[in-house]
Amino acid sequence: MVKRQYLPILVTVALFILVFLAGSFRYTGFFSMQVLTNLLIDNAFLLIVAVGMTFVIVSGGIDLSVGSMVALTTMLSATLIEQLGWPPSLVIPCVLLFGALFGLGMGAIIHYFNIQPFIVTLAGMFLARGLCYVISINTITIDNAFYKDMAMTKIQLPGGGFISISVIIALAVVLLAIYLAHYTRFGRNTYAIGGSEQSSLLMGLPVARTKMLVYAFSGFCSALGGVVFTFYMLSGYGLHAVGLELDAIAAVVIGGTLLTGGVGYVAGTVFGVLIQGVIQTIINFEGTLSSWWTRIVIGILLFVFILLQRIINVRASKSRAV
Repeated sequence: MVKRQYLPILVTVALFILVFLAGSFRYTGFFSMQVLTNLLIDNAFLLIVAVGMTFVIVSGGIDLSVGSMVALTTMLSATLIEQLGWPPSLVIPCVLLFGALFGLGMGAIIHYFNIQPFIVTLAGMFLARGLCYVISINTITIDNAFYKDMAMTKIQLPGGGFISISVIIALAVVLLAIYLAHYTRFGRNTYAIGGSEQSSLLMGLPVARTKMLVYAFSGFCSALGGVVFTFYMLSGYGLHAVGLELDAIAAVVIGGTLLTGGVGYVAGTVFGVLIQGVIQTIINFEGTLSSWWTRIVIGILLFVFILLQRIINVRASKSRAV
Protein backbone atom coordinates (compact mmCIF):
# COMPACT_ATOMS: atom_id res chain seq x y z
CA MET A 1 0.00 0.00 0.00
CA VAL A 2 2.88 2.39 0.80
CA LYS A 3 6.12 2.71 -1.17
CA ARG A 4 9.14 1.56 0.79
CA GLN A 5 10.94 4.89 0.56
CA TYR A 6 8.01 6.62 2.26
CA LEU A 7 7.83 4.19 5.18
CA PRO A 8 10.58 5.74 7.38
CA ILE A 9 9.16 9.28 7.19
CA LEU A 10 5.65 8.00 7.92
CA VAL A 11 6.99 6.17 10.97
CA THR A 12 8.72 9.39 12.05
CA VAL A 13 5.56 11.49 11.77
CA ALA A 14 3.53 8.83 13.60
CA LEU A 15 6.17 8.64 16.35
CA PHE A 16 6.14 12.41 16.86
CA ILE A 17 2.33 12.45 17.14
CA LEU A 18 2.41 9.49 19.54
CA VAL A 19 5.07 11.02 21.82
CA PHE A 20 3.39 14.43 21.83
CA LEU A 21 0.01 12.91 22.69
CA ALA A 22 1.60 10.79 25.42
CA GLY A 23 3.07 13.93 26.99
CA SER A 24 -0.27 15.69 26.65
CA PHE A 25 -2.11 12.95 28.55
CA ARG A 26 0.52 12.76 31.29
CA TYR A 27 1.26 16.42 32.00
CA THR A 28 -1.12 19.31 32.56
CA GLY A 29 -0.49 22.16 30.15
CA PHE A 30 1.60 20.07 27.75
CA PHE A 31 -1.03 20.08 25.00
CA SER A 32 -0.81 23.73 24.00
CA MET A 33 0.27 25.85 21.06
CA GLN A 34 3.11 27.43 23.06
CA VAL A 35 4.67 24.08 23.96
CA LEU A 36 4.59 23.20 20.26
CA THR A 37 6.12 26.50 19.16
CA ASN A 38 8.73 26.23 21.91
CA LEU A 39 9.99 23.09 20.16
CA LEU A 40 10.84 25.28 17.19
CA ILE A 41 12.13 28.22 19.25
CA ASP A 42 14.57 26.06 21.24
CA ASN A 43 15.71 24.00 18.24
CA ALA A 44 15.73 26.53 15.40
CA PHE A 45 19.53 26.44 15.10
CA LEU A 46 19.55 22.61 15.11
CA LEU A 47 16.86 22.53 12.42
CA ILE A 48 18.91 24.79 10.15
CA VAL A 49 22.05 22.69 10.63
CA ALA A 50 20.12 19.44 10.13
CA VAL A 51 18.68 20.70 6.83
CA GLY A 52 22.22 21.13 5.47
CA MET A 53 23.15 17.72 6.86
CA THR A 54 20.20 16.17 5.01
CA PHE A 55 21.67 17.14 1.65
CA VAL A 56 25.07 15.76 2.65
CA ILE A 57 23.69 12.39 3.76
CA VAL A 58 21.36 12.16 0.74
CA SER A 59 24.45 12.58 -1.45
CA GLY A 60 26.10 9.66 0.34
CA GLY A 61 28.43 11.72 2.52
CA ILE A 62 28.70 12.95 6.10
CA ASP A 63 29.71 16.26 7.69
CA LEU A 64 31.19 16.18 11.19
CA SER A 65 32.28 19.82 11.15
CA VAL A 66 28.86 21.45 11.59
CA GLY A 67 28.92 21.79 15.38
CA SER A 68 32.39 23.30 15.36
CA MET A 69 31.35 25.68 12.58
CA VAL A 70 28.43 26.86 14.72
CA ALA A 71 30.84 27.56 17.59
CA LEU A 72 33.32 29.29 15.28
CA THR A 73 30.54 31.45 13.86
CA THR A 74 29.57 32.60 17.36
CA MET A 75 33.20 33.41 18.15
CA LEU A 76 33.77 35.30 14.89
CA SER A 77 30.52 37.23 15.32
CA ALA A 78 31.29 38.17 18.92
CA THR A 79 34.86 39.19 18.13
CA LEU A 80 34.00 41.28 15.07
CA ILE A 81 31.13 43.05 16.81
CA GLU A 82 32.44 43.57 20.34
CA GLN A 83 36.19 43.89 19.81
CA LEU A 84 36.50 45.30 16.29
CA GLY A 85 33.27 47.28 16.18
CA TRP A 86 31.91 45.88 12.92
CA PRO A 87 28.18 46.40 12.26
CA PRO A 88 25.93 43.31 12.16
CA SER A 89 25.02 44.12 8.54
CA LEU A 90 28.64 43.34 7.64
CA VAL A 91 29.36 40.60 10.19
CA ILE A 92 26.48 38.29 9.27
CA PRO A 93 27.20 38.14 5.49
CA CYS A 94 30.91 37.61 6.23
CA VAL A 95 30.38 34.64 8.56
CA LEU A 96 27.85 33.09 6.14
CA LEU A 97 30.32 33.43 3.27
CA PHE A 98 33.08 31.95 5.43
CA GLY A 99 30.91 28.94 6.30
CA ALA A 100 30.01 28.33 2.65
CA LEU A 101 33.67 28.58 1.54
CA PHE A 102 34.75 26.27 4.37
CA GLY A 103 32.25 23.65 3.21
CA LEU A 104 33.19 24.19 -0.43
CA GLY A 105 36.83 23.52 0.40
CA MET A 106 36.01 20.28 2.19
CA GLY A 107 33.84 19.17 -0.73
CA ALA A 108 36.66 19.84 -3.19
CA ILE A 109 39.13 17.83 -1.09
CA ILE A 110 36.65 14.95 -0.76
CA HIS A 111 36.07 14.73 -4.50
CA TYR A 112 39.38 15.59 -6.13
CA PHE A 113 41.58 13.70 -3.65
CA ASN A 114 39.07 10.85 -3.29
CA ILE A 115 39.20 10.93 0.52
CA GLN A 116 36.40 9.63 2.71
CA PRO A 117 34.06 12.44 3.87
CA PHE A 118 34.34 11.17 7.44
CA ILE A 119 38.10 11.90 7.52
CA VAL A 120 37.93 15.27 5.75
CA THR A 121 35.07 16.63 7.84
CA LEU A 122 36.65 15.26 11.02
CA ALA A 123 39.71 17.36 10.17
CA GLY A 124 37.38 20.28 9.50
CA MET A 125 35.78 19.75 12.90
CA PHE A 126 39.14 19.91 14.70
CA LEU A 127 40.24 22.91 12.62
CA ALA A 128 37.10 24.96 13.29
CA ARG A 129 37.03 24.09 17.00
CA GLY A 130 40.74 24.91 17.32
CA LEU A 131 40.26 28.29 15.64
CA CYS A 132 37.68 29.12 18.31
CA TYR A 133 40.34 28.86 21.00
CA VAL A 134 42.87 30.75 18.90
CA ILE A 135 40.42 33.65 18.97
CA SER A 136 39.76 33.36 22.72
CA ILE A 137 39.54 30.74 25.42
CA ASN A 138 36.90 32.77 27.27
CA THR A 139 33.27 33.61 26.59
CA ILE A 140 32.75 36.82 24.63
CA THR A 141 29.41 38.41 25.57
CA ILE A 142 27.54 40.25 22.84
CA ASP A 143 26.01 43.54 23.94
CA ASN A 144 24.95 44.74 20.49
CA ALA A 145 21.44 46.25 20.26
CA PHE A 146 20.58 44.43 17.02
CA TYR A 147 21.43 41.01 18.44
CA LYS A 148 19.48 41.78 21.61
CA ASP A 149 16.47 42.84 19.56
CA MET A 150 16.67 39.64 17.50
CA ALA A 151 16.84 37.61 20.71
CA MET A 152 13.94 39.36 22.43
CA THR A 153 11.51 39.97 19.56
CA LYS A 154 8.36 37.85 19.78
CA ILE A 155 5.95 37.38 16.90
CA GLN A 156 2.45 36.85 18.24
CA LEU A 157 0.35 34.03 16.82
CA PRO A 158 -3.42 33.51 16.88
CA GLY A 159 -4.43 31.81 20.12
CA GLY A 160 -1.94 33.60 22.36
CA GLY A 161 1.27 31.81 21.36
CA PHE A 162 4.39 33.36 19.89
CA ILE A 163 7.51 32.50 17.91
CA SER A 164 10.91 34.14 17.58
CA ILE A 165 12.75 35.57 14.59
CA SER A 166 14.95 32.47 14.66
CA VAL A 167 11.92 30.29 13.91
CA ILE A 168 11.08 32.41 10.86
CA ILE A 169 14.64 32.00 9.62
CA ALA A 170 14.56 28.24 10.22
CA LEU A 171 11.24 27.77 8.42
CA ALA A 172 12.50 29.87 5.49
CA VAL A 173 15.54 27.58 5.24
CA VAL A 174 13.26 24.52 5.30
CA LEU A 175 11.13 25.88 2.45
CA LEU A 176 14.23 26.79 0.44
CA ALA A 177 15.68 23.32 1.01
CA ILE A 178 12.46 21.59 -0.08
CA TYR A 179 12.50 23.64 -3.27
CA LEU A 180 16.18 22.88 -3.93
CA ALA A 181 15.74 19.16 -3.24
CA HIS A 182 12.67 18.50 -5.35
CA TYR A 183 12.38 21.25 -7.95
CA THR A 184 15.93 22.00 -9.11
CA ARG A 185 18.62 20.21 -11.10
CA PHE A 186 20.94 20.51 -8.11
CA GLY A 187 18.51 18.51 -5.97
CA ARG A 188 17.99 15.81 -8.60
CA ASN A 189 21.75 15.49 -9.06
CA THR A 190 22.22 15.17 -5.29
CA TYR A 191 19.79 12.27 -5.12
CA ALA A 192 21.38 10.65 -8.17
CA ILE A 193 24.88 10.84 -6.69
CA GLY A 194 23.64 9.36 -3.43
CA GLY A 195 22.00 6.51 -5.32
CA SER A 196 25.12 5.69 -7.34
CA GLU A 197 28.02 8.05 -7.96
CA GLN A 198 29.45 5.79 -10.66
CA SER A 199 26.16 5.75 -12.55
CA SER A 200 25.93 9.52 -12.20
CA LEU A 201 29.35 9.88 -13.81
CA LEU A 202 28.35 7.57 -16.67
CA MET A 203 25.21 9.66 -17.22
CA GLY A 204 27.34 12.79 -17.51
CA LEU A 205 26.05 14.51 -14.39
CA PRO A 206 28.27 17.23 -12.86
CA VAL A 207 29.34 15.10 -9.89
CA ALA A 208 32.27 17.29 -8.80
CA ARG A 209 30.29 20.52 -8.86
CA THR A 210 27.29 18.97 -7.12
CA LYS A 211 29.34 17.44 -4.31
CA MET A 212 31.15 20.71 -3.67
CA LEU A 213 27.86 22.62 -3.68
CA VAL A 214 26.34 20.10 -1.25
CA TYR A 215 29.13 20.68 1.28
CA ALA A 216 29.05 24.43 0.60
CA PHE A 217 25.32 24.42 1.38
CA SER A 218 25.98 22.44 4.56
CA GLY A 219 28.66 24.95 5.57
CA PHE A 220 26.29 27.82 4.84
CA CYS A 221 23.56 26.21 6.95
CA SER A 222 26.04 25.62 9.76
CA ALA A 223 27.10 29.27 9.71
CA LEU A 224 23.48 30.41 9.58
CA GLY A 225 22.72 28.06 12.47
CA GLY A 226 25.63 29.72 14.27
CA VAL A 227 24.11 33.16 13.65
CA VAL A 228 20.77 31.97 15.06
CA PHE A 229 22.57 30.33 17.98
CA THR A 230 24.30 33.66 18.62
CA PHE A 231 20.88 35.32 18.81
CA TYR A 232 19.85 32.58 21.25
CA MET A 233 22.93 32.75 23.52
CA LEU A 234 24.12 36.35 22.95
CA SER A 235 27.71 35.17 23.29
CA GLY A 236 30.56 33.48 21.52
CA TYR A 237 32.33 30.54 23.14
CA GLY A 238 34.52 27.70 21.93
CA LEU A 239 32.44 25.10 23.77
CA HIS A 240 29.16 26.13 22.17
CA ALA A 241 27.38 23.38 20.18
CA VAL A 242 29.59 20.51 21.35
CA GLY A 243 28.05 17.34 19.93
CA LEU A 244 25.63 19.25 17.70
CA GLU A 245 26.86 17.33 14.64
CA LEU A 246 25.64 14.10 16.27
CA ASP A 247 22.25 15.66 17.07
CA ALA A 248 21.94 16.77 13.45
CA ILE A 249 22.85 13.32 12.10
CA ALA A 250 20.38 11.73 14.52
CA ALA A 251 17.60 14.08 13.40
CA VAL A 252 18.28 13.31 9.74
CA VAL A 253 18.33 9.54 10.26
CA ILE A 254 15.25 9.55 12.51
CA GLY A 255 13.62 11.71 9.82
CA GLY A 256 13.89 8.83 7.36
CA THR A 257 17.00 9.68 5.35
CA LEU A 258 19.03 6.60 4.47
CA LEU A 259 22.66 6.69 5.64
CA THR A 260 23.63 4.98 2.38
CA GLY A 261 22.32 7.99 0.45
CA GLY A 262 19.85 8.49 -2.36
CA VAL A 263 16.68 8.58 -0.22
CA GLY A 264 15.59 11.27 2.20
CA TYR A 265 13.24 14.17 2.79
CA VAL A 266 13.75 17.59 4.36
CA ALA A 267 10.26 17.36 5.88
CA GLY A 268 11.35 14.17 7.64
CA THR A 269 14.32 15.99 9.12
CA VAL A 270 11.96 18.62 10.54
CA PHE A 271 10.05 15.91 12.41
CA GLY A 272 13.35 14.32 13.48
CA VAL A 273 14.31 17.60 15.16
CA LEU A 274 10.84 17.96 16.69
CA ILE A 275 11.05 14.44 18.14
CA GLN A 276 14.29 15.34 19.90
CA GLY A 277 12.68 18.53 21.17
CA VAL A 278 9.53 16.86 22.47
CA ILE A 279 11.57 14.20 24.30
CA GLN A 280 13.57 16.94 26.03
CA THR A 281 10.35 18.77 26.87
CA ILE A 282 8.85 15.65 28.46
CA ILE A 283 11.97 15.20 30.57
CA ASN A 284 11.70 18.85 31.68
CA PHE A 285 8.04 18.39 32.59
CA GLU A 286 8.90 15.23 34.54
CA GLY A 287 11.39 17.17 36.62
CA THR A 288 13.00 14.12 38.28
CA LEU A 289 14.90 12.77 35.26
CA SER A 290 18.40 13.72 34.17
CA SER A 291 18.76 15.52 30.83
CA TRP A 292 20.98 12.62 29.75
CA TRP A 293 17.82 10.55 29.31
CA THR A 294 17.33 12.53 26.11
CA ARG A 295 20.54 10.99 24.76
CA ILE A 296 19.48 7.53 25.88
CA VAL A 297 16.11 7.74 24.15
CA ILE A 298 17.61 9.22 20.97
CA GLY A 299 20.19 6.42 20.95
CA ILE A 300 17.44 3.81 21.16
CA LEU A 301 15.50 5.53 18.36
CA LEU A 302 18.63 5.59 16.18
CA PHE A 303 19.10 1.85 16.62
CA VAL A 304 15.45 1.27 15.70
CA PHE A 305 15.54 3.46 12.60
CA ILE A 306 18.85 2.05 11.38
CA LEU A 307 17.41 -1.46 11.73
CA LEU A 308 14.29 -0.30 9.88
CA GLN A 309 16.44 1.08 7.06
CA ARG A 310 18.35 -2.18 6.88
CA ILE A 311 15.15 -4.22 6.68
CA ILE A 312 13.81 -1.97 3.91
CA ASN A 313 17.07 -2.27 1.93
CA VAL A 314 17.18 -6.06 2.28
CA ARG A 315 13.58 -6.45 1.14
CA ALA A 316 14.17 -4.09 -1.77
CA SER A 317 17.22 -6.14 -2.83
CA LYS A 318 15.21 -9.37 -2.67
CA SER A 319 12.41 -7.80 -4.73
CA ARG A 320 14.88 -6.73 -7.43
CA ALA A 321 16.46 -10.18 -7.44
CA VAL A 322 13.08 -11.80 -7.98
